[in-house]
Amino acid sequence: MLLAVDIGNSNIVWGLFTGQTLVAHWRLATDAKKTSDEYGVLFSSLLAHSGQLPAQISGAILSSVVPALTGTFEAMIETYFKRTPLVVSADIQTGLILKYANPQEIGSDRIVNAVAAYHKYRRDLIVVDFGTATTFCVITKAGEYLGGVIAPGLGISAEALFTRAAKLSKVEFIRPKTVIGTNTASSIQSGLLYGYAGLVDALVRRMEQELGRSTYVIATGGLASIIAPETTSIQQVEPFLTLEGLELLYRLAQGSSPAIEV
Repeated sequence: MLLAVDIGNSNIVWGLFTGQTLVAHWRLATDAKKTSDEYGVLFSSLLAHSGQLPAQISGAILSSVVPALTGTFEAMIETYFKRTPLVVSADIQTGLILKYANPQEIGSDRIVNAVAAYHKYRRDLIVVDFGTATTFCVITKAGEYLGGVIAPGLGISAEALFTRAAKLSKVEFIRPKTVIGTNTASSIQSGLLYGYAGLVDALVRRMEQELGRSTYVIATGGLASIIAPETTSIQQVEPFLTLEGLELLYRLAQGSSPAIEV
């Protein structure tokens, strides 16, 4: 069984694969202050609750955009699961041609998403990841990672609004009944939801204009299922794209086929 861990700025998403099948997954709040032992106990408890044993894990792969936690998780996996994790970077085998000026600057999460999307669809793609930042990655049918866009995430923008505007209170991220808000809460919800849907559509349109052709647009990340239906550009939501990409990268590192089961 493969342990796949994606450490993001807001959440840690991890899962277990048997072959290419995701058999269990969890989402935790990222806490850079936790020690390797604290995470080890937490992971072990969640595994036990799902009926899995640490001894069943035969391999591990780790993607992290939080440098303070990369070493913590390497130590945790080695101590509690007796495996040395493969750590994702631009240096590992991806099956993509990284056209970025400095590939080392590409976040590991963006690499993982691009790899999973390309090997799954084999066409011109834009991958939109709604995380702490909202990122856009452009991948060509020929397997070239061209680059993309990084924008503030919905959560960051909302938090800035609530922090800087004294009279505005936090609201739930849900679809308001109308675009024209009839109270403060629905006005904020409209601005956040439809504003970000418009941001996505505008950026996708501009990127396709630069490419000179249309693309297939995929969304992933915690808020993808909320924002994607309000856009005109997103054609598919892939909630487990990052975990699937980690499983694929581990197979590539072992010299196995990059094909993804669909």
